[in-house]
Amino acid sequence: MIEASASAKVILFGEHAAVYGQPAIAAPVSSLRAYATVETNPVGVHGLHIDAPDLNQRLPVDIRAESVDNALTLTAQLVLTTLAVEPPDVTICLRSRIPIASGLGSGSAVSTALARALCLVLDRPLSESDLNRLVYEVEKIHHGTPSGIDNTVIVYERPVYFVRDKTLETLTIGAPLTLLIGDTGVGASTKIAVGDVRKLVDADREPTEQTIREIGAISEQARSAIEWGDAAAIGRLMNANHELLKLLTVSSPELDRLVDAAQNAGALGAKLSGGGRGGNMIALVTPEHAHHVEQTLLTAGAARVFQTTIA
Repeated sequence: MIEASASAKVILFGEHAAVYGQPAIAAPVSSLRAYATVETNPVGVHGLHIDAPDLNQRLPVDIRAESVDNALTLTAQLVLTTLAVEPPDVTICLRSRIPIASGLGSGSAVSTALARALCLVLDRPLSESDLNRLVYEVEKIHHGTPSGIDNTVIVYERPVYFVRDKTLETLTIGAPLTLLIGDTGVGASTKIAVGDVRKLVDADREPTEQTIREIGAISEQARSAIEWGDAAAIGRLMNANHELLKLLTVSSPELDRLVDAAQNAGALGAKLSGGGRGGNMIALVTPEHAHHVEQTLLTAGAARVFQTTIA
């Protein structure tokens, strides 16, 4: 059986500001993955098909279609045209443990897993850099003007210090970081949130751009704190980052409630993660306090809580 996968991701610092050239820090969540499995087509069925039951989609892939607005179809089309090959007679089945529309990079992970599976069945690998560029193109369907951070972290599956259009820098983690990811249970469109921040920049440029620069400065400080393993400093910077994201109007009552609950329960720091307006928040905790903070988040209304270690 041919199978490929890709991890989820979490943004630690710098979401939204990354769209404007400020640094951001993100890390893979390797325990949450999307999977793509290749199956032989039934007798009489030709061409490439994509089966995504989680999305209630079963799609044929037309390599010659000029306008494609479906992310899965576009992913397959870009792989086939990049490799200059005809579609194989297979069905690629997609499944994912990553919550959709929650800031964990579900779209990039599914596209990456699909592209990898297709390359495997064709026996034509793509380099990580080529795959990253390809998935970035697909991200435009999800996010409109993506920063590129989702696809980068997921394709390389390494913690990164990311600045748009700059050389990728991986991070050294000075000491393992225990994170809780709290899901509000509220789906949200990153594309809409990014667009609304853009409107805010256009309407109130000077203070909004100052907020964006301050978020970038926090990311720079956080890089040093992460590399030194200074968890207390990382937590303080997370709290500050969340307050600035609130100024950009991308938080929500549900996110603020979970962030406040985590901080009051003894988390070192907490903030929204991803596009905002719903989706997920993250809390940095010590291993011995992880269970208490997790239970507090669930009591405060989290739909579910994931624990991961960044090392």
